[in-house]
Amino acid sequence: MTNESREPSVDEAPKAKRLILGDPLASTDTDEHLLPKKMALPIFASDALSSVAYAPQELLLILLTGGLAFLAFAPWVAAAVVVLLIVVVISYRQLIKAYPSGGGDYEVARKNLGEIPGVIVASALAVDYALTVAVSVASGVDNIISALPGLNPFRVELAVGFVILIVVVNLRGVREASRAFAIPTYVFIGSVGVMIVVGLFEVLMGNPPVASSAQYSVETQDLTQAAVILLVLRAFSSGCSALTGVEAVSNGVQAFRRPKVRNAQTTLALMGGIAIVLFAGLTAIALVAGVHYAENPCDLIGFDCSNPQPSLMAQVSSAVFGMNSIPFFVIQAATALVLLLAANTAFNGFPLLGSVLARDGYAPKALNTRGDRLVYSNGMIILGLVAIAVLIVYRANLTNLIQLYIIGVFVSFTLGQIGMIRHWTRGLRDIRLLPADQRDSKAVRTDLFGLRKGLFINSLGAAMTASVLVIVTITKFTHGAWLVFLAIPILSFLMVGVHRYYRDVEHEIAMDDQTHFGSTGDVALILVNKLQKPVVKAVDYALAAKHDKTFAVHISVTKEDTAALEEEWRAHRMPIPLKIIESPYRTYASPIAEFVKQYRAQHGSAVVTVYLPQYIVGHWWESLLHNRRARRIAQQLMLVHGVSITLVPWLLDSSELIYGRRSRALPGDDRSGHLSAPDVHRVGRRVIRPAGPPESADAPKPQVAAKP
Repeated sequence: MTNESREPSVDEAPKAKRLILGDPLASTDTDEHLLPKKMALPIFASDALSSVAYAPQELLLILLTGGLAFLAFAPWVAAAVVVLLIVVVISYRQLIKAYPSGGGDYEVARKNLGEIPGVIVASALAVDYALTVAVSVASGVDNIISALPGLNPFRVELAVGFVILIVVVNLRGVREASRAFAIPTYVFIGSVGVMIVVGLFEVLMGNPPVASSAQYSVETQDLTQAAVILLVLRAFSSGCSALTGVEAVSNGVQAFRRPKVRNAQTTLALMGGIAIVLFAGLTAIALVAGVHYAENPCDLIGFDCSNPQPSLMAQVSSAVFGMNSIPFFVIQAATALVLLLAANTAFNGFPLLGSVLARDGYAPKALNTRGDRLVYSNGMIILGLVAIAVLIVYRANLTNLIQLYIIGVFVSFTLGQIGMIRHWTRGLRDIRLLPADQRDSKAVRTDLFGLRKGLFINSLGAAMTASVLVIVTITKFTHGAWLVFLAIPILSFLMVGVHRYYRDVEHEIAMDDQTHFGSTGDVALILVNKLQKPVVKAVDYALAAKHDKTFAVHISVTKEDTAALEEEWRAHRMPIPLKIIESPYRTYASPIAEFVKQYRAQHGSAVVTVYLPQYIVGHWWESLLHNRRARRIAQQLMLVHGVSITLVPWLLDSSELIYGRRSRALPGDDRSGHLSAPDVHRVGRRVIRPAGPPESADAPKPQVAAKP
């Protein structure tokens, strides 16, 4: 086997693409784009930190529907949210240590609870990520409109524009996104922290801030005891939106610099601590200032509901610093920015989750492909499109969107914590099975303490998150959350279907040693990604064509895949040599073209035939699940002088449906031995054909599309 290399080139990408996204990055630069803690905090924690801008608002909004007296429950509801946040943060520190590969709750549930719980978690997280983008952007637009009411008619357009902007920034790469988002996040933390300190100082000095809505009262109705309890629980469930984003760190451990686990745990602890301080402080100042924020502004007696209702953050900042003061506009700008950028947490979490799902075969393989800037760009684009659709349907209305929110995240919280209980229980069982002398060793006693501690923490986390899930389900189901419970099973069903499809295809094309090779033959290149039956068939065609020289070519994108292929190549005793061509920019056609040019320069004007295996499928949706790389490479190589392309079709089982739909013979059927529709009949789902004439020896083999 030989290794060929080429000089990297960035000229392959279109100029417009390079202008927007920047020049492509080599695969070898991946480590340079990993995140230090100070950059990881704004990337992964912006969602959880920004939720303090709307979680207190939604908590007070729900309580106010019962009347001003119900605001007395707010401190206790907020305290319950803080306790839950502490428990969840500690629980996820355990999860990160036990499962640092980046699968988060999905990996924990799949490995400990089975396939279906794992898929349910993945579906719940996917739904929650889409809603995170929609809710964060809608809330950010709300705060902009609070400062500039004249923009209210353009609410949806602003929301869609911000989503597009965030997608473009993220497509430029993780390092660029972290730089763009770091300053607004830290300004938000600092400005809100200063506001809380100043507000509490004014309270201690006997001059508490007063909100602009403190003068408004609300009309109330008599509520039964059951209705009171339900209202308080509903307020708690809305306040629990402060917990969103905690799971993103566990899904993105691989994006951290080494030591990955310690840095991820530290970032999670910092995020939790800051979120708790800001949430508790903002809720306290809002209660002291008398903020009254109603679900329907017209319910506020004395308020002109023809104007948009100022957000809680706007009311608190104006009460502390004064309306239209410089600190007021700084806080509003920082809040709007961090709420918009909170969507960035989803744009980091969802692509990483999608890559793990694609690696495990539960999502299209395109989600596991890095773009020019070393990010999973396909996942980012899909998330952006879904979020835009949600914003348009709900008119970027935060109150309506918040009803769909946090269902998915608490589904994943609960199943993830239950999975961790199984993880620790399995470890304790393994220790109990050890001989008595080994169980008494110091190392085993240390492990036993760690296992018991982890079991206690995650058991507490599972009990609390499961309870919250029940509360959230009861209180939000009839307010629109039923859509989430409909979306999760549908998405889970699709994921399982994709996995079954990939499993069947892998079984169908698995390598065996029963293929018989033809004679050696002229200059031929057989492109090899993995050693599978389609590749073997291409090798057989090339050898039968009797080229002067025949060898296989592998475009090396990752060292692991290349090493595995070389080992398989030797193990199966393939009859032709394998050449490795490095591709630091993850392109395929250009390295081959460069190799051909160098070969022709050294050996004269040889005609080079490139053999490309290609799947033939029977369903339209199957083409979406394959990357169709062969056709793209063929289109580019046809422009290279001296190269001819031979597509070697491999018919998957589903291609039988194509034959079943034929109404008349197609050109070349008689010569190739294929049968027309009258000769074909079905038995159940199988297509049965009578034996036909042998393949013509004169027919060009690569066009026959037959299996070995």
